Amino acid sequence: MAKKNKEKRSYVKMQSTASPHCYFTEKNRQNTNQRLELKKYDPVVRKHVVYKEGK
Repeated sequence: MAKKNKEKRSYVKMQSTASPHCYFTEKNRQNTNQRLELKKYDPVVRKHVVYKEGK
């Protein structure tokens, strides 16, 4: 019986903590199994803010 291979990379939605702005990026689930938290530039508020991985 063949074993199902889960993809190592998946697309995740990064949601800004300061505004409704979001973007999509790829994440390697094998190396990073926790939720991502990155500090990125938010064009809505024109500042660097924390982006958290959404659903």
